[in-house]
Amino acid sequence: MPKIRKIEALPVMPKQQRTAAYVRVSSGKDAMLHSLSAQISYYSGLIQQNPEWQYVGVYADEAISGTKDDRDNFQRLMDNCREGRIDLIITKSISRFARNTVTLLQTTRELKELGVDVYFEEQNIHTLSPTGEMMLTLLASFAQEESRSTSENMKWRIQKNFEEGKPWSGLIFGYRYENGRFVIVPDEAEVVKSIFNMYISGMGRGSIAAKLNNDDKRTRRGAGWTSKKIAVILRNYNYTGNLLLQKTYRKDYMTKRSIPNNGELPKYHAEGTHEPIISVDEFEKVQNLMRARSEKYGKSKCNNLYPFSGLMICGCCGKRFRRKTVANGIVWICSTYNSLGKAYCPSKQVPDQILTSVTSEVLGGFSYELVQSRIQEITVCDNNRLVFVLDDGTEIERIWQDRSRRESWTPEMKEAARRKSLERSRENA
Repeated sequence: MPKIRKIEALPVMPKQQRTAAYVRVSSGKDAMLHSLSAQISYYSGLIQQNPEWQYVGVYADEAISGTKDDRDNFQRLMDNCREGRIDLIITKSISRFARNTVTLLQTTRELKELGVDVYFEEQNIHTLSPTGEMMLTLLASFAQEESRSTSENMKWRIQKNFEEGKPWSGLIFGYRYENGRFVIVPDEAEVVKSIFNMYISGMGRGSIAAKLNNDDKRTRRGAGWTSKKIAVILRNYNYTGNLLLQKTYRKDYMTKRSIPNNGELPKYHAEGTHEPIISVDEFEKVQNLMRARSEKYGKSKCNNLYPFSGLMICGCCGKRFRRKTVANGIVWICSTYNSLGKAYCPSKQVPDQILTSVTSEVLGGFSYELVQSRIQEITVCDNNRLVFVLDDGTEIERIWQDRSRRESWTPEMKEAARRKSLERSRENA
């Protein structure tokens, strides 16, 4: 009689959860960026060392507030969840994920419908747990209140500085900022004086810029002068030794959008706060001349077709950037590079989507009117640097990240690649 041998079935291996992490720091300072790097390393190791998890990646955003919804890598994380690539998201705390209660709940509810769990380490909450949403609502309200309190404290400090005649920003050509005061930089101050004198003598802004460039006079960052930069100098009241403060303000702590102060809040006129470079009479004379010339020759900014039209300057050759549609979307490109190639200008094109995102971060919002009214100029420098010159002369620098090859592919490009792959497969069959 044949013997029957029982074969034990192999144990069913549990399916690994496809796991990602999200990290964010709210400041672009070196210490914060170091912290961001450490967090990325920590979560990469944590996920890869857990046998129940399949590592998907760490999504990281720099210097973007948790009260805003335009975080590039956060949106990429959400897109990947919608595509069914992620089962679990790990993040440090609710405040790192979002400080806006409404946004937090909308996001976690969408993820819940997609079957994606979010684990907040600090609060030890899983959103797919029975009590997850109740706890999130309560704790997110505290986080949002903390954000509001921080904003109010910042407003109070700025208000006290304004009342004491202290400027909010010290980045003005001609001065350096020391202990809350402007101190003259002699070489730069001489350039400022010459700009005012040349304009009063009848020279136009373009001619002044050309003369300074021919004389090898450079901006603080070593770039050439342009008509826009000359206009920023000529409109800056701070060169009179006085300050006009709170010309703009932020309406609320949620949007962080700066808008012109048309009487909603008091403006502060502080006299004799620092050594003047030009007199008040010279400044007023220039303003009258600029108005007269604008009425005679000028064109309204609103004639520009796109928000960035006329604003972007190449830091390599000094020419304007123009809008262009290429295979993978809309970009802004130097006119020299576009016409003559890299041999004549080594500048990089800037994707319109990235430019819009960075500008929104700088201004606290984005619209055609806001960009055209608040920004005097954007210099596109090497190493992915954008230098924004605002209407009050303030300079703000931001560094943008190149899109990955996968992100830069349009649906049409992906479809074309898919068809080519199918054709190759048929040929090899």
